[in-house]
Amino acid sequence: MTDQFFEGNELPVSAGSATPTRPGRAEPTDPAALARYAEVTEAILARAPEHMPEPTLHRVARVMELMGDPQRAFPMIHLTGTNGKTSTTRIAERLLREMGLRTGRFTSPHLHDMRERVALDGEPISVEGFLAAYDDVLPFVEMVDAESMADEEPERQVRMSYFEVVVCLAFAAFADAPVDVAVVEVGLGGVWDATSVSDGIVSVVTPISLDHTRLLGSTLEEIATEKAGIIKAGSIAVVGVQEPEVMEILAERCEEVGATMKAEGVAFGVLDRDVGVGGQQMSVRGLAGDYNDLFLPLFGAHQVHNAAIAVAAVEAFVGGGEQPLTDEVIRGGLLGVTSPGRLEIVRRSPTVLVDAAHNPAGVAALVEAIEESFTFTRLVGLLAVLEDKDVEPMIQHLESVLDHVVVTRTTSRRAIRPERLGQLVAEYFGEERVTVVHDLPDALDVAAGLADAEGGVGSAVLATGSVTTAAEVRQLLGVTTT
Repeated sequence: MTDQFFEGNELPVSAGSATPTRPGRAEPTDPAALARYAEVTEAILARAPEHMPEPTLHRVARVMELMGDPQRAFPMIHLTGTNGKTSTTRIAERLLREMGLRTGRFTSPHLHDMRERVALDGEPISVEGFLAAYDDVLPFVEMVDAESMADEEPERQVRMSYFEVVVCLAFAAFADAPVDVAVVEVGLGGVWDATSVSDGIVSVVTPISLDHTRLLGSTLEEIATEKAGIIKAGSIAVVGVQEPEVMEILAERCEEVGATMKAEGVAFGVLDRDVGVGGQQMSVRGLAGDYNDLFLPLFGAHQVHNAAIAVAAVEAFVGGGEQPLTDEVIRGGLLGVTSPGRLEIVRRSPTVLVDAAHNPAGVAALVEAIEESFTFTRLVGLLAVLEDKDVEPMIQHLESVLDHVVVTRTTSRRAIRPERLGQLVAEYFGEERVTVVHDLPDALDVAAGLADAEGGVGSAVLATGSVTTAAEVRQLLGVTTT
């Protein structure tokens, strides 16, 4: 699951946003449709949470079979990894769209609205489109629910989960559009992920590290084995930089299924990068050629590597890695890239940044990007983390860049209690650098006040620790675009 995947079903659903009658064209939505959309999302959310997946593809595969296998109606680029999946998915989709292809994009979790997960031509599916796809899949979901509940094996008597239903809905919407290509991010792992009912022509593996150990395994080898499951027979596997033991497992999987591996640092990679205003300049070597002096409007070395992986994935898709992208496509595509909630500036005076980092590797990349890209006179952290995270290494990484930390919690039922999180933070920062505020809206005010009062011009607030933290701070500040 996206490093960020688990938080998605606990975010408030904002059903009243502007909705396109055709993807990419924002138009007012009928109030009756909005009301029904709220009912439908509530029904989906009432299913088993996406952070409690059942390790089986049977239910989703059965729905697809009953619907005539809509997931086979379009080619797919499939992505897994621990960090960087969502950004890489968005960059690859943007490049494909720049080529004039009609795209489907599936990511998780959503920041504000469930429709963000299912995008057509770069825009969240319309309310009407979402409802139409739901109406298409619901009878088959109900049939599979009934089959499951009638199963003789008690452990198989499970209704379809929230995530499984949304995956079915997405594949149905992509087939109905129809899209020329779907760029699909896994939810959790690979082998048993619901998205794996479809086979990617290109399989992408971003860097793998320890996360979701309760579900994926406690070692890098176990996690890599699970994630390697998206590499399917005859595909091209585009693989980011990995630890040696991870790379060995991915190479074995490629050999086992007859996939062709293209590894970063061997077949493609970053040639050069430099910090620029509002992003960074970069040059990359693709599978089919070099691309120099490009601008990427995202911060951090990790985003340049994400972009290099995305470029290689698109080259692999459109020409098997033998056809370079045109200058217009790569420059225009990268220039149009956005990645909401990833080191994103959402307010000025004081500056407020949000970042969805929620595991040690993600926070390490965030800290490196902060140190490289910004020169704040004072940086106050706003930290809220979920219970199942490896929080102490995250705190250790943040200590080097934060002058003070305001500890709080989001509305997630799985958020660590502020008092307990505050104690952990104080062990590394000292009590004098920690303030505990129970509610996030109040905590944001306190953090902004601390930044303003002691940092003056050039001070900032960094809100991080989970996807819900980034999402709820965005919402508090009136930022709901994705």
